[in-house]
Amino acid sequence: MWKLKQLMSGGDKKREEESNGLCSLSYTQRMYAFAACLVAGLACMFLKMVDGRRSLWLYLTVYGLILLKTEGFNIGITYVETAVAIGAVCLDGSPPAYHLDKGFGAGINNWLVHIEGGGWCNNVTDCLSRSNNRLGSSKHMEKEVAFSGMLSNEQKFNPDFYNWNRIKVRYCDGASFTGDVEAVNPATNLHFRGARVFLAIIEDLLAKGMKNAQNAILSGCSAGGLASILHCDKFRTLIPFGAKVKCLSDGGYFIHIKGVSGGKYIETLYSEVVATHGSSKNLPASCTSRLNPALCFFPQYMTRQIQTPLFIINAAYDTWQINNSLVPGVADPHGTWDSCKLDIYNCSTSQLQIMQSFRLQFLNAVSGLGSSTSRGLFVDSCYSHCQTGMQETWLRADSPVLGNTTLAKAVGDWYYDRSVFQKIDCPYPCNPTCHNNIFK
Repeated sequence: MWKLKQLMSGGDKKREEESNGLCSLSYTQRMYAFAACLVAGLACMFLKMVDGRRSLWLYLTVYGLILLKTEGFNIGITYVETAVAIGAVCLDGSPPAYHLDKGFGAGINNWLVHIEGGGWCNNVTDCLSRSNNRLGSSKHMEKEVAFSGMLSNEQKFNPDFYNWNRIKVRYCDGASFTGDVEAVNPATNLHFRGARVFLAIIEDLLAKGMKNAQNAILSGCSAGGLASILHCDKFRTLIPFGAKVKCLSDGGYFIHIKGVSGGKYIETLYSEVVATHGSSKNLPASCTSRLNPALCFFPQYMTRQIQTPLFIINAAYDTWQINNSLVPGVADPHGTWDSCKLDIYNCSTSQLQIMQSFRLQFLNAVSGLGSSTSRGLFVDSCYSHCQTGMQETWLRADSPVLGNTTLAKAVGDWYYDRSVFQKIDCPYPCNPTCHNNIFK
């Protein structure tokens, strides 16, 4: 059996340490496994009469797929139909949605609300295109999504949050849930109502038990990670008084920089997002009272004023920011950065120097977080973007570590006040535990 698992995982012995057979699976996962094995068994009985070797390979293949399938688990979608009446809708006017895996045991009154990422749309044309896919319409969303990493329900994969109510909020407004424009142009039928969507989803969750929350976390990845920062204090006010509330941003600390050609690409993008979605009134007033609202999309200008405990997780060589803020396609018309952006191992000496300069700018921007012990900081030297939602980077035998600490332990220790975690990694390529992204 171990040989089979090793073969199916490419010879990686560490996979064996993560999965100890069907007995360790949840009831739903065992049902999937039983059904798949039954189908495989019937198929094998038929094929054995024709070719015994073929039946063996069919069984090995199906069982391998079972092992891969059960490493994560799928959660069905919930549509907030009541939100439509108050105009809290996705770009195309469809109802917002989320996926909820209910808590159990000691975690029944604990809630982890995670917002998915997906960039932004900054003009009508861009948003209209977005309204025809899952990032702008619940009509196009998958009916089930896989939960893993920080959303896992397995104690060995997610020791501090496995039995919490875990929610994945679908991102469908294109402005990190900040937009609120009343008028709808009948020619496009675009609805810029992200701020209403956020409130409608939270209210729906409160009605489903979050009103009894003892512990709560608002988290998010990428544009969702930015949303978790922007809405952090608001989220705290919506949760019952007396509950322990904290926020976490994964890959959402976008910094204010110029591109390699001198262009203000990310600043221009945010300016257009704020103008298109009418976001100004839903950005932190502590920032908009001092700065141009577009600058308040940059965490470095407003995190210090956030009152709720906040944990920032980010790669110092964030792949999204390097590909879109530092070296967007328009800044590299001849494609000299293409190979480097696909795989950091391909970068030239001069390109690595520019990326090291980006890291220093990032670290300077992170200093805006402040030094309060309520702040958490996990900045590794990996070439990646978003690390809490994948088992291999959240908690596994070969997960990235910072100060000999996995991401799962760092976040758990911070949330439960077991210890303060504020660490910044040494420069690339010093950390051999990194899972650097390689794009094809």
